[in-house]
Amino acid sequence: MELTPQIKEKLDKLQEKYAAMGQDMASYLDGLLYADFLTYWDYIHLDTLLSLQNPKTPFPDEEIFIMYHQITELYFKLSLHEFKQVAEHPDLTVEFFTTRVKRINAYFNALTTSFEVMVDGMEKDQFLKFRMSLLPASGFQSGQYRMIEISATDFNRLIDKSKREELTNATIEEQFEYIYWKFGATELATGKQTLTLKQFISKYATQFLQLIKDRQQNNFSALYHKFQGEGQDVMALAEELRKLDLFVNVEWPLSHYKSAVRYLERDPVDIAATGGTNWQKYLPPRFQKRIFYPFLWTNEQMEEWGKGWVLSVLKTLRNEA
Repeated sequence: MELTPQIKEKLDKLQEKYAAMGQDMASYLDGLLYADFLTYWDYIHLDTLLSLQNPKTPFPDEEIFIMYHQITELYFKLSLHEFKQVAEHPDLTVEFFTTRVKRINAYFNALTTSFEVMVDGMEKDQFLKFRMSLLPASGFQSGQYRMIEISATDFNRLIDKSKREELTNATIEEQFEYIYWKFGATELATGKQTLTLKQFISKYATQFLQLIKDRQQNNFSALYHKFQGEGQDVMALAEELRKLDLFVNVEWPLSHYKSAVRYLERDPVDIAATGGTNWQKYLPPRFQKRIFYPFLWTNEQMEEWGKGWVLSVLKTLRNEA
């Protein structure tokens, strides 16, 4: 086969590349000659991926439960990949920022619209049995989700709303003691921290505190204000941030609330979540009123935050029951 000018040009560029690094191109060509062709399953480590489901019980629906949570964590990783690109971009523009927020919104849209797998995709009797083998593990312990929250907004927005004003000038370490999710993992009977929460803090607290410090000046809220202060057009960015606010703080927790109502609500006494968390008070968006970007919403919108969603869903699920 005759070497075309195009192939010769590429070989010359390769020679320059390897020479610049003090490498012998011929040796690399030998490696290419003897290497096997790449396959799809090897590239994405498919066999490993499909081997990562290890149920604790013989109930078939437990495998659905495991796989969906693994899918969720992969979407969270995709989101954090975008957050990092924005936060650490050496020459960030509004356009780049907006495009990456759109990507994150697409990931959360996929998550929220697929959560019916958890709401209707398992037999209730199976779930109520295999869930007992998971104690004290809980979806509450998703560290990546907390990293998304930290990257999305000024940290004081994540302090429990009853302490937010009081701790305005407190240190990050002092504020961290009152981060909202700590109040969602208390024992129902005693009000003490659950083992679920203690495990979670032990594993992630140092990492969370470092990320909070790293994102003080480049979380999405701070970056939005920077561009707005420069007089740049942030209209499209604001629209995407509003969507992100709703996805993370209303739609996603509401999806979990729907699932909890489906499987855990039982009159006259509700079933506790696997970590012993008080899910009835923790999951509904109208109670927590977590809002990343209050400057993008009206007072009326914030007052009604999540309220209509929760009430309509609860009514629908009860009617179906």
